Amino acid sequence: MPAALATIVFALLILALFRLDRDRTTKVSATLWIPIVWVLIGASRMVSQWLGSGPTLVSPDQYLDGSPLDRVIFSGLILSGLLVVLRRGQRSGAFLRSNGPLLALFIYGGVSILWSDFPEVAFKRWIKFLGNFIMVLVVLTDPNPSAAVKSLLARTGFLLIPLSVLLIKYYPELGRSYDPWTYKPFFNGVAAGKNSLGIICLIFGLGSLWRVLEAFKSAEKPWLSGPLIAHGAILIMVLWLFGMANSSTSTGCFLVGMGLLLLTSLRRKPLSPMAIHLILAGIVSVALFGLFIDANAGLIEVMGREATLAGRTELWEELLRMNNHPWFGSGFESFWLGEQAKDLWEHHWWHPNQAHNGYIEILLNQGWIGIGLFAVVFAWGYRNALNSLHADGSQGRIRLAYFVIVVLYSLTEAAFKSINPIWVIFLLAIVVLPKDVDGSAETLEYDGNFHGAQPNERTHETAEVFREAGYLHPPPG
Repeated sequence: MPAALATIVFALLILALFRLDRDRTTKVSATLWIPIVWVLIGASRMVSQWLGSGPTLVSPDQYLDGSPLDRVIFSGLILSGLLVVLRRGQRSGAFLRSNGPLLALFIYGGVSILWSDFPEVAFKRWIKFLGNFIMVLVVLTDPNPSAAVKSLLARTGFLLIPLSVLLIKYYPELGRSYDPWTYKPFFNGVAAGKNSLGIICLIFGLGSLWRVLEAFKSAEKPWLSGPLIAHGAILIMVLWLFGMANSSTSTGCFLVGMGLLLLTSLRRKPLSPMAIHLILAGIVSVALFGLFIDANAGLIEVMGREATLAGRTELWEELLRMNNHPWFGSGFESFWLGEQAKDLWEHHWWHPNQAHNGYIEILLNQGWIGIGLFAVVFAWGYRNALNSLHADGSQGRIRLAYFVIVVLYSLTEAAFKSINPIWVIFLLAIVVLPKDVDGSAETLEYDGNFHGAQPNERTHETAEVFREAGYLHPPPG
């Protein structure tokens, strides 16, 4: 098929996906496109890279300059999002009051700029880091936050996934890259590299799987359901892209997330908190044992990697020796700047610009204090995701799955960077949704009583009435 014709076909396919997934009964604000554009850029490439004006990096010093075009675009998105958040003042204020641990994490990141050797660059990166939080605020302060989360995942996935297939198959100059030494092709689609393509498949593949499972659970004729068809098509493309990307970390995390979604969706009775604790402890223990305790146990080889994880373990040892500021770190995202970055580039032909481990990355930039704050946020966020699973099964399932994959993904990749879709997904997974300012609950919980709506005692309200009151399913009994 000629590339021009393929472009038309894929454009029609994307329009069809949007139409199939359209829900006329629920509406979200048009301002949702602000975080959608933010995630689209963070998950794919900077605008300067798409336009061919981005610099070819030959020295880490080029990270100090950045792109004026990208700076203007991100500043515009952040300011637009901030205006939306300020306009929703009461809901935004309630949201901030309910998420104190996250605020502490962001404040400490800002304070750590003070001891950075490159405070101007660190400040710009911290503003982008703060932009992730603003984008999540725009989504969750929407009048219909549940629908807004679904729309964010669906609309972004409907664009990134088909376009990646299009670029790989019909525009190889954009969708593929080549190893400069062996000329081996790598498939990256709309992303900047194969691992970034893996992130796209991981996040939006799980989002579509979640929607498919929900369609099977709720629709009378699921095979005729528009969302099921749309997200089923995305899942097929995601599986193909996983094979092309060869991103072991993302593939492994996807399988774990898929298992959790199936386990929590297909059971008639919800898992008890203790059962979830044990399952997740087992998953994390296996990962830690295979990666760090006994690298020769075979887990890494099964994932298609050598025992050194493509040189990661050697890099980790070197970085820990170079960590001269163990308590406070080098300052917000400042470790990979200056002379130590040049030394690392001289010793590693693949020119690392991250630790390839999210926790070591935090230690290098924000020290043990930063690690402690992240530990608090992780514990608090896990509790929130678990509470969400029991209060609102649908949203809770995807929140728990996203939380777990971020924890696992960060073992071999530095996910907590200023512009990374993992950040947005992590925040969506762990935040607390407060009650709306008018006293009604954003997410109604069932604990034997009704919050915000009372059933008709004589007629035992129908399932449809319960859903209108805020429940996805009628409460038991």
